[in-house]
Amino acid sequence: MSLRTVSFAALTAACLALPAFGSEESKTWEASPEATQFVKDTIVLGMLASPYGTGWTEYEQLHTYFQRARDNGITGHEMTLAAADMSWETFLEQHYHFRAAMAQQPENYLIVNETRDIEAAHLQGKTAVIWNSQTATILNGDLKKMAALKDIGVKSMILAYNDIFRTGSGQLAAQNGRDIGLTPWGKKVIDEMVRFGILLDLSHTGSKTANDAMDYVDATYPGVPYVYTHSVPAGLYKNEPNATPQGCYRTIPDDEALRAAKSGGYISPTFTEWMMDGIWPENISPAQAADMIDYYVKLVGVDHVGIATDDMFSTQLVVDFATANADMYNDGGYMIDAFNKGATGNGELAKILAAITDDLWARGYSNEDLAKIYGGNKMRVFAQVWEGKPPEQFLQEYPERLRLRQELEGKFFNR
Repeated sequence: MSLRTVSFAALTAACLALPAFGSEESKTWEASPEATQFVKDTIVLGMLASPYGTGWTEYEQLHTYFQRARDNGITGHEMTLAAADMSWETFLEQHYHFRAAMAQQPENYLIVNETRDIEAAHLQGKTAVIWNSQTATILNGDLKKMAALKDIGVKSMILAYNDIFRTGSGQLAAQNGRDIGLTPWGKKVIDEMVRFGILLDLSHTGSKTANDAMDYVDATYPGVPYVYTHSVPAGLYKNEPNATPQGCYRTIPDDEALRAAKSGGYISPTFTEWMMDGIWPENISPAQAADMIDYYVKLVGVDHVGIATDDMFSTQLVVDFATANADMYNDGGYMIDAFNKGATGNGELAKILAAITDDLWARGYSNEDLAKIYGGNKMRVFAQVWEGKPPEQFLQEYPERLRLRQELEGKFFNR
């Protein structure tokens, strides 16, 4: 049964039967004092993929979530302003609600324009805000809007989310055999993204479209990196004992992860249960999250892995969004089935990252390794794409930047 044909009564019953889990209700995992302090001392960059009205509806939800993140040492988040087939007008409305909420507590938020803003937010105990768009439809067919997106602070963009768009195909369309590949319009969108220093995010993009996009960037803009900001490793999923034959349409194959790493980019696994088909029900554990990180590190190397929880505030709102966008989620009931299996939450960084740290230490990861995975690798790529700084220059400068940050933190601040 697809979401396109499911009845409103059935969906309502499904929503009522599910606990309203998500980020707010996810489990807090015990961790050592050393791991807890390490997270607080380290730049940590996660991802909040919850547009207003889809994942949250009250400004206080935002304040509660980010205060908990600050209290536990999370420096900042890539935050989704738009997804699916949202328009420019919807994007502006999303941006307004985020900014209006933050305007209630301006002392707690710092909109990121360059990597030093991330460091400043870390020093000052503020939330570093890194805007992301999971769609290119917000351009409304007008490439000149990319300059405005740059000035607003959008730092990364996905070409196609789930369905078929003017730019190409998303992952669900691809799984249903409808991957049209990167279109001429998609190439023009990439041209403008490169021009204005907006990072190409290939999460949720169909494999043909993604590989076409990588081919185009490699040929036209050699040396420009691309990334997967929140994508589950297909190679890890397929070995799970309860994996379905078709698998999760949101996973990415190993060859795509390897290409992103070769470009100089990074791949961030998402600690979201339902994207694993519900085979990890109830609460994703620190060990399972560490498995994702470890899988990618062994595949592409420690210099090309990040983290992302793809946090959501409420399962019910996500189901409502999928219902309202049935064409975008015509997945044969996959999402609802995963929720019914109990996969309703995620590993929120504020509640799980210290425990993940203990687990990764036990596997032999060093503090330097974890600092790269938790934020350093993203910072290197951000500096290259946003600021035009060669990776080798950033890596040469970074130890001194780290020393200065630690000196200032010791004298003036205490995160």
